Amino acid sequence: MESSGADRQPVGRRPLRSPPIQFGLALAALALLLIIDISGGRAIRISGVFVAVPALSAVFLGPVQVLVMVVLTLGAVGWAAEDNGSNLTATNFPVIMATGVLVGAASVLAARTRRRRERQLAQARKVAEVTQQALLRPLPDRLGPVTISSMYLAADEEAAIGGDLYAAGVSDRGGPRLLVGDVQGKGLAAVEVAGLLLGVFRRAVRAGVALRALPGYLDRGLRADLADLSGKGDPCAVPGAARATSGASADGKDGDGGDAVDATDPVNDPNAAGDGRGAGDGRGGDGGDDFLERFVTAVVVDIDADGSGVRIANCGHPPPLLIRGDSVLQLFPRTPELPLGLGDLSRSEQQIDAHDLEVGDILLLYTDGVIETRDARGGFYPLADRVAGWTRDTPAALLAAVRADLLRYSASGLGDDIAMVALQRVV
Repeated sequence: MESSGADRQPVGRRPLRSPPIQFGLALAALALLLIIDISGGRAIRISGVFVAVPALSAVFLGPVQVLVMVVLTLGAVGWAAEDNGSNLTATNFPVIMATGVLVGAASVLAARTRRRRERQLAQARKVAEVTQQALLRPLPDRLGPVTISSMYLAADEEAAIGGDLYAAGVSDRGGPRLLVGDVQGKGLAAVEVAGLLLGVFRRAVRAGVALRALPGYLDRGLRADLADLSGKGDPCAVPGAARATSGASADGKDGDGGDAVDATDPVNDPNAAGDGRGAGDGRGGDGGDDFLERFVTAVVVDIDADGSGVRIANCGHPPPLLIRGDSVLQLFPRTPELPLGLGDLSRSEQQIDAHDLEVGDILLLYTDGVIETRDARGGFYPLADRVAGWTRDTPAALLAAVRADLLRYSASGLGDDIAMVALQRVV
């Protein structure tokens, strides 16, 4: 995999953020004020302004450095008063010194508090990175007949992961299977829902669930886990949890030629559904309603074992792009389907769209954060048009180009998390 994990928008370190340079700037500011005060004689007295230097230094320096600046500032005040022939016992001098001591003490405390919060933020970032590694496991460089590259961009500069997700596995037909999804909402709740869906997807891969049955399997499993998470009674007692997948026959085969569901999964066990109450009637808990209202747009693609074709199940997700030669095709579903988590409203037999895949073709999967990025005039990012200029790039180079172009295009930063996966048939 050429690129994985959560990429942060800020890149590199600005020279002015170097601690030695910042300390040097504070010293230079104090020296400049001292020179102005001394050279101005008794006509210009600005020693009272000196205390602003340690106060401002607390914004970017550590507590020890700020303490040094406080001591130097008090010394500069005394030097300026002595050089100008002022009486050091005059009324205004003790007032200035006392003010300097108070402001200096407050500045040191402020710098200490800021430094402690910076350490807490750094720890939170490490936790986010560990969470990202646990949820968004690195995709393999190659899976069967395709190579894989991925990219994740968090909209929040202080976070490393959001509600977008991707995962890979092997389908029931022995070819690569990939999932890309986008959880409704933001924040830690979206991350938790993403983790639930990824868990259901991995169970489905192990159970050998066929593509036509997979959306129903994911939908029921997600709603069951959300009901459990929200405390709304029996996690299996969600609307439709006991229903068999549409299109699946009694022998476990569906219209797609594979196993429909894992009959041992309690989500699909009719005897485990109870009386159908709990999440459905809103009883069994006094919180967690937000989880039951969550849904996930997702697209699942199955590549044939020999790479000759791709089959797509789209659940309310932006259409994948197929790059072939110099052309870019948007693979819209023939029949729009509901996102995952809304299967209790309507879940008919899943429509599967099949397309040929030639050697060299690139399939680009992405979340709506890409196409909903706006420029300064409010225009949406024209992904298909931009990709048309990079049709000769490798998947990794393509994702890098889109990433750089997105950051240039966005007027005020990314408004949503972004996940992209590019597949290329190589044999």
